[in-house]
Amino acid sequence: MNKIYSLIGLIVILSSCKKKENTPVVFIDVPKVFPSVVEPEENKYTLERYELGRMLFYDPILSIDNSISCGSCHEANKAFASNVKVNKGVADRDGTRNVPSLGNIGLHPYFTREGGIASLEQQVLVPIQEHNEMAFNLLEASKRLEQNKTYADLCQNAYPNKPHYYAITSSIAVFERALVSNSSAFDAFYYQNNTDALKETEIRGMKLFYSSKTNCSSCHNGANFTNYAFEHNGLHERYKDSGRYRLTREDIDIETFKVASLRNVELTAPYMHDGSLNSLEEVIEHYNNGGQDNPRKSGLIKKLDLSNQEKQDLINFLKTLTDEQFITNDNFRKK
Repeated sequence: MNKIYSLIGLIVILSSCKKKENTPVVFIDVPKVFPSVVEPEENKYTLERYELGRMLFYDPILSIDNSISCGSCHEANKAFASNVKVNKGVADRDGTRNVPSLGNIGLHPYFTREGGIASLEQQVLVPIQEHNEMAFNLLEASKRLEQNKTYADLCQNAYPNKPHYYAITSSIAVFERALVSNSSAFDAFYYQNNTDALKETEIRGMKLFYSSKTNCSSCHNGANFTNYAFEHNGLHERYKDSGRYRLTREDIDIETFKVASLRNVELTAPYMHDGSLNSLEEVIEHYNNGGQDNPRKSGLIKKLDLSNQEKQDLINFLKTLTDEQFITNDNFRKK
């Protein structure tokens, strides 16, 4: 999708409807001027589905040896990303790519870095069945839940008359769609007209970010600071990972990856698909130098000749996308 959305905000609030004792009801309220988080008709939010999904997200029961969970790699205080280059899977197996943030994942039109998955429900299958991650079979995971009375009851309440394997993928997708981040200093400045929310250096960085000098916003735009396109950013002269080409087998897609969201980017180092850049300073320097010498590199990647002050201003602006409310929201943490 190349459509450039207007910058949006999303609000996670507490509802008073159908509330259980001591249990918050969480839902997504999207103002009319914003593009909506799309929920499949057959898998709309309910409290029962949300709570089941949250439990499963943090439970290692979905890995073959009961050693890791979704939350092992997608950590709440790191904006549901990770601070290691590549995470380990079961049996200490090396993963293949850097873990992306799940913040505002409900806005994504497709999933994985090559964009080969059409829905969150389908995406949940990937880490469960991937050999280097959880290495389990969904049907076997379903049998585990059937033998666990707590989960058996929760699955029946959330998805009556549906098999447990359906409940696994669907409920985790419901939980992940609620992972909305929209309470950063940038959001206060832009949406709430709080002119004191950003400092002078951050405002300079914002103007530079959206300027023709840097072209940052050519790719990192809209609600989630990404256009969800697939680009070659000249990260390496030679790539070990062929990127989207693995999916399409089209030459134009060799070494391209989905443009990452910049929401909470301060919290999610190291960066890029392989975690090869360790800091925001290294990321800015990469683009300032025009990337590596690679014939497939996007024409948008050019030397910027930024001053030291401009580089610092850009970094300071990126840090305004950090959302403390999001990473400390108890509704998103293990119960």
